[in-house]
Order: sequence, then C-alpha cells, then structure tokens
Amino acid sequence: MVFAHDTEVALQSTVWLVNTAEEEPDGLTSVAALDAFFTVWEWTGRHERTVAELEEVRALRPRLRSLLLAERDEAVEIVNAMLREAEATPQLVRHDPYDWHVHAVAPDAQLAVRIEVEAAMAMIDVIRTDEMSRLSTCADDECEALVLDLSRNRSKRFCSTTCGNRNAVAAYRARQSAD
Repeated sequence: MVFAHDTEVALQSTVWLVNTAEEEPDGLTSVAALDAFFTVWEWTGRHERTVAELEEVRALRPRLRSLLLAERDEAVEIVNAMLREAEATPQLVRHDPYDWHVHAVAPDAQLAVRIEVEAAMAMIDVIRTDEMSRLSTCADDECEALVLDLSRNRSKRFCSTTCGNRNAVAAYRARQSAD
C-alpha cells in the first residue's frame, strides 16, 4: 500500500468525482447521483440532498482537477489555500466502518467543503511522499479523465478498462494491417 487507507479512499473518490465531468453525458446531474456518490464512497456527516448542494459539489470539480494535475509546488499552494479557506483543524476520528483516521472539518460542514478538505488532506500525503506522478490524465488520446495509479509498478495508464481495451484493439489492428 502506497498511502494510508483513508488517503487512498479520498484520492479515489476525488478522481471519481472529477471524472464525472468528463463523462458523456455528465455523470453528476441529479441529487440521486450525488446520493450515490455519498453512499458508494461512504461519506458521513451532513448531506442536505438539495439541488443547491449538488451545484456546490459540481462547481468544485474544476478546482479539484487542477489540484490533482498540478505540479508539486503549485499543488502545495492549492492545498494550503483550500485548508485556509475551510479553516481546517485536523483531528483523529473513528466511526464505522473505519478505525482512527483524519477529518479536518466538522461533520456538519457543507458536503462540498468536506469533499474539498478531504482531497486537500489526501494530497498532503501525495506531496510529502513526492508521489505526484501517480496522478495523470488517461493515455487514451480521446479521453481527458484522470488516472490514479496505486499499483506497485506504476503501470496504470488508462482511466478505465474501456479506454484500455479501445487502445489494445487499436494497437492490434495496427499490427495486423502492417503485416
């Protein structure tokens, strides 16, 4: 494992959230889709289930994308700004199903704020361990989705099996036509 479990989950959920903006159609257009995000990624705390909350979370995606793709020093500036704006105060908490882990804002803070701070806190570990190369865009020329590579050998290049398969088929066809 490269990072602590809570860091990996925060990174994975952030990448998933950002990538909803790259889907055709957009993968986060309803309160029900936000509910699914909240449930799948096991968020806790305040969740209003309103259109306003949905729009706040949707508006957060470009900033999170910038953070995840930033160069290391730029990422530090973004992380520090996010934590300052949220008046984050890291604390250890424990709740089902997880043992002790870090939360930096109160559970009654707005969902968009909690998502942003969780992403910033996860990026602290990425920055401190100089693992920025684990975040990139998909190697598929037609895809702009983010890739989080948590593999040991740093071999993940595609955001999904769909993009990976499309490129494998294209490479196979290119080899076949060359013969």
